[in-house]
Amino acid sequence: MKKFVGNKYITLGILVCLVLGALPGCTNNEKKKDPITLTIWHVYGGQTDSPLNDMIDEFNETVGAEEGIKLQVTVVSNTNNIHNAVLRAANKEPGAAELPDMFISYPKTILAMPDSNILVDYKDYFSEEELSAYIPSFLEEGTIDDRLVSFPLAKSTEIMFIDKTLFNRFSKETGAKIEDLNTWEGLFNLSTEYYRWTDKQTPDIEGDGKTFFVHDYHFNYFQVGTESMGEDFFKNGEIAYGKKFEKVWNPYAKAAIEGGIWLNEGYATEPLRTGNAVVSVASSASVLYYEDIVTYEDNRSEKIEVIAKPVPHFENGEKIVMQRGAGFCTVKSTPEKEQAAATFLKWLTEPENNVRFVTQVGYMPVTEESFDILPETLKNLEDPKYRSLYDAFVKTQNSYKFYTPPQLDTYLELETSMEKNLRSILRMTNKRWKRNEKDVDTLVTEALESLKIDMKK
Repeated sequence: MKKFVGNKYITLGILVCLVLGALPGCTNNEKKKDPITLTIWHVYGGQTDSPLNDMIDEFNETVGAEEGIKLQVTVVSNTNNIHNAVLRAANKEPGAAELPDMFISYPKTILAMPDSNILVDYKDYFSEEELSAYIPSFLEEGTIDDRLVSFPLAKSTEIMFIDKTLFNRFSKETGAKIEDLNTWEGLFNLSTEYYRWTDKQTPDIEGDGKTFFVHDYHFNYFQVGTESMGEDFFKNGEIAYGKKFEKVWNPYAKAAIEGGIWLNEGYATEPLRTGNAVVSVASSASVLYYEDIVTYEDNRSEKIEVIAKPVPHFENGEKIVMQRGAGFCTVKSTPEKEQAAATFLKWLTEPENNVRFVTQVGYMPVTEESFDILPETLKNLEDPKYRSLYDAFVKTQNSYKFYTPPQLDTYLELETSMEKNLRSILRMTNKRWKRNEKDVDTLVTEALESLKIDMKK
C-alpha cells in the first residue's frame, strides 16, 4: 500500500511538472535566459533613418530572437566623431563614454589606440573555410599584427559626383565637356575656368568667382596620385616629397590658389548641396547625403541631377583608386558576447543580406558570392543616382587598381596635419593671389615650401 501511494505521488508530481514546467528539476529544460545585449556605434545613415538600423531590427526579430541576442544602437554618427570617441574612451579620458561592445572603425583608429589587444580577433570565431568566402584584400585591411580585428561588412572606393544640371549650364556657355573630367589635368583646368566664368557674371564685384571642385580627403589625392606616378608617397614613416609629388602638387595648388578648389572644412556634400561646387570626389557611400535639390545662398532652390563617374587619373599615371570602407570591431568581454557579435556579422554578410544592405548605402559587398548576385539586384534599383553610382563602380572595378594605405604608426598624424596645413596655407595663398602679390607659379612653389615647413612642426 505504501508503495502504491508513493508511486501515486510521484506520478502526480511528474504531471504537474509536465503541465506547468515551472518547478526546478522537473525537466531538463532550463528557464529561458535573458538575451545577450550588444551596444553598437556605427556610421550608416542617421539615428532615425538608417539602413543598418533596419537590418539590425530584422536581425533582432529573427536570428537574434532565436539565439537570444539583442543589438542596441546607441550612436549613429560620422567616422570622425566615432574615431575621436573611440580614442577618448580607449585612453580613459575624463568624461569619455565607455566603449560599446561593437563599433565601426578604420584601421587608422585601431593603430592610434593605446592597446588594440582589447579587441576581439575574429579568427577565434570564424573558421578558415568561412573566411575563405570573403574578398582577401578586404580581410587584409582589417588585419593588424596578424589579428583580424576589423571585420568587413561593406567596402567602398572614391567616386566622382557631379551636379550635371549646373555643369550643363557651364558647358553651354563655355564648351566644357564632361569627358574633360576623366583626367586630373582636365578637371583642374575646368576649375580655373569655372572660377573666371562665375566671376564675370558679376562684373561690378571683383573676385567673387565660385569654386568648381571639392575633394573630401586631400591627403588621399596626393597619396594615390603620387603612387600612380610610380613613386612612393611615404619614406621612413614620413611624406617623401619627391619629383612625382611635385607633379601632383602643381596643378592642384594652381587651381586652388586661383579660386577653383573648395578649401573650407567639412564634407564634400555640403558645397554641392549649396551650389558652391559642381564636382566632388568622395567616398561612394556619400551617395546617401547627395540630394537632388540645391539650395543656394540666396535661399533659391533648384532640382538637379547628380551623376557618378570613376575618379580622374593623371594622363601619364596608372589608374589607381583608394580602397575605402570601415569594419566592425568588437571589444573583448565574455565568450558569449563575443560569439553573439560574430553571429550577427555572419548574418549581415550572408550574400543576400549583404547585397540588400550595401545597395542602400552605396558600398560594395564583401564576399565572392555577393558579387555574383549583385548584377541581378542592380536591375531593380529605382533611383537613377544609385544606378549611376553602380555603373561607376563597375567601370572602376574593371579599369582601376585598388590602393590600400600602409599601416604606419605615423599615418593618422600625417593625414590630420596635412589636411589642416595645406587647406590653411592655400587659403592664405589665394588671398595673396587676389592681391596680385606674385605670379601664380611662384605662389605654387612657395606654398609647397610652407607646407613642408609646417609639416615638420
